[in-house]
Amino acid sequence: MKKNDIVTGNVIDTVFPCTGKVAIEGTDRVASVKGVIPGQTVELRITRSSVDNTKGELRRIIKESDIESSSLCPHFCYPGEDGDRCGGCVYQTISYEDECRIKEHQIRKLFENTVPSFDQVFEGLTPSDSCTGYRNKMEYSFGNRVYGGGLEVGMHRKGAFYDIVSVPGCTICDPDFGLIIDSTRRYFKDTAFYRKGTHRGYLRHLLVRRAHFTGQILIDLVTADYLPESWSDDSKDSLRFSPFTDNRGGLTEEHPKMTSEEICDEKELLLGYVSVLRSLNLSGEIAGILHTRNNSLSDAVIDQGTEVLYGQDHFYEKLSGLSFKITPFSFFQTNSAGAEKLYEKAGRYLLEALGGRKPREVFDLYSGTGTITQIISPYADHVTGIEIVKEAVDAAKENAAANHITNCDFLCGDVFKVLDGIDEKPDYIIVDPPREGLSPKALRKILSYEVPSLIYIACQPASLARDIPAFLNEGYKVSHISCVDMFPRTAGVEVIALFTKK
Repeated sequence: MKKNDIVTGNVIDTVFPCTGKVAIEGTDRVASVKGVIPGQTVELRITRSSVDNTKGELRRIIKESDIESSSLCPHFCYPGEDGDRCGGCVYQTISYEDECRIKEHQIRKLFENTVPSFDQVFEGLTPSDSCTGYRNKMEYSFGNRVYGGGLEVGMHRKGAFYDIVSVPGCTICDPDFGLIIDSTRRYFKDTAFYRKGTHRGYLRHLLVRRAHFTGQILIDLVTADYLPESWSDDSKDSLRFSPFTDNRGGLTEEHPKMTSEEICDEKELLLGYVSVLRSLNLSGEIAGILHTRNNSLSDAVIDQGTEVLYGQDHFYEKLSGLSFKITPFSFFQTNSAGAEKLYEKAGRYLLEALGGRKPREVFDLYSGTGTITQIISPYADHVTGIEIVKEAVDAAKENAAANHITNCDFLCGDVFKVLDGIDEKPDYIIVDPPREGLSPKALRKILSYEVPSLIYIACQPASLARDIPAFLNEGYKVSHISCVDMFPRTAGVEVIALFTKK
């Protein structure tokens, strides 16, 4: 068996995140294949062939698993089936009960050889209240499904870098999202989307946030400069743009500024878009419509200036009886109802760690808009939140003031650099780092405080599994570990652990 061979096999197990172990027929090999369900018979292409590390790419499902049925999502399909699968969900063909069982099994496999006495400290998986309509944030891309095709607003097609699939019927977010992206696609159907290869075009991303509990909606259209003359491939020969064309014919990041006529045309275009959005029959209420400029060559949402087209630049969500102001780019858990369960568990762990004592100082690291900071504030004399995104820190300060919480302070900057610059030492620490987990420098700094207890919240469980040995080596034990399903129908799951000094 060699690379690019087409083989068949049976999915005998899965590991996190939804990576199947496929026993290849006629061999003693087991291949790792993403996006499969236990019990399926599959056809795959070998992408790596070695005795101890064989990998494959799913080509089609030969036989469904016994736990599968028809998908309720119109945008979900497997490779080889009719339709274009977006790259979001993996568990659309099984019941939510089976999904939770599979995820709990995967988390068990991930941690059981890392956490001593795992069975005694593992509390299982807490399910989401709903597996539909739960997401409060979606980031869509503009593009087309096939070269030369019409405008699409949606997600990247599974396994494709350039192809975009419109997803107005996506089931994991509120139907308001579908109405917004469908009207956006129709309104801008004759406007060029930004092409990643040539850096020409206008439309880049559409950010939609909708509060689960308040129903407030924030819409942010992300575009490059409005330069219609540059959209055509012929522009590389124009006197205006030829000096700013690279050797592949693409537009460089430094390019001519918009003319006064282009500025007026863009303004008219955006005013028309606002009118379309405000006319929609949404169940929620639009709090603000924004326009963010992004001329960066990177395929990411980068804020190079944001203007308010309508309303305000933020919205409000409620969690655990508190109100939180959320700005377009600040971190906030994507599942509001699930966040309440997660933070309730964090509060329970903290109360157990405190043992009836009220600590003088608690550090909440990677604090976002200050949700955890404020929720745990009644249990401590003082809580300090540290977050690198300035607008999130500003929102956290406003949130605390609006919630009449006076024992919280928020500092802006890289966690390690901020910690290295303050003399205050915490009694307890809570960390909720980004997907990559704690940086080595931040981890060493946190361990140097030798706090009696620490709560680690991980949106990427593998990062927590990587960091656990460092805590064990410093005399900590895992007193509790559990998972909360914040991302139904996708491969993701949130994990929370309580570390205590032995």
